Amino acid sequence: MLYWLMKYVFLGPLLRLFFRPTIEGLENVPRKGGAILASNHLAVADSFFLPLMVPRRVTFLAKREYFTGKGIKGRFKKAFFSGVGQVPIDRASAAAAQDALDTGVRLLREGHLLGIYPEGTRSPDGRLYKGKIGVARMAMEAGVPVIPVVMVGTDKANPIGSKMWRPHRIRIVIGEPLDFSRYDGLGGDRFVERSVTDEIMYALMEMSGQEYVDVYAAKVKDAVPPRRRKPEPADRVPGAKAS
Repeated sequence: MLYWLMKYVFLGPLLRLFFRPTIEGLENVPRKGGAILASNHLAVADSFFLPLMVPRRVTFLAKREYFTGKGIKGRFKKAFFSGVGQVPIDRASAAAAQDALDTGVRLLREGHLLGIYPEGTRSPDGRLYKGKIGVARMAMEAGVPVIPVVMVGTDKANPIGSKMWRPHRIRIVIGEPLDFSRYDGLGGDRFVERSVTDEIMYALMEMSGQEYVDVYAAKVKDAVPPRRRKPEPADRVPGAKAS
């Protein structure tokens, strides 16, 4: 209920008013059953506009800390992230990566539409970076299609380091589903998982026109000295209070 209130009553109308988002290729999203929406990742705003524009509920995996805060602020954050379709996962334990994969596979087998950013983090410069094989592993274990998604303009509306979102037209393009059933029984083979992941990233590159970089985005970020600035307070929507 909270998800639909956020989408159609509270946050959704505000996003539509300021950013006039459009979407192409909705016919490629199955009406029911598990599937992965594998998207490029330009800004925090991606996780707001994709579920807003897709009629089905889109579920994302998010770090558990978003749901465990104390006081009024903690309760607000928990309600907000639950309301936008995020599911908490533990990223602190040694087995955190496997736990996240297991959660994703469970959700897919239950028929959920799972949103995933194969790059693992936001692009630091607008280019498309090497995908992590988790997306392939989940797709193969759950036996679901992977649907490539391209976000356009979110980095202009929500630049890295911005304190407020800036009105800018947002465009979403959904490609044809990628079927990897030919690899049935080969889950766990890292060579196959890398091949599947690269196929997904190639589709995103072709659709987006982004320059592809064959390294992980996280490594590029780690190599850049941190800037002296306050943490991004909210990547805020116009009119919203910082969380």
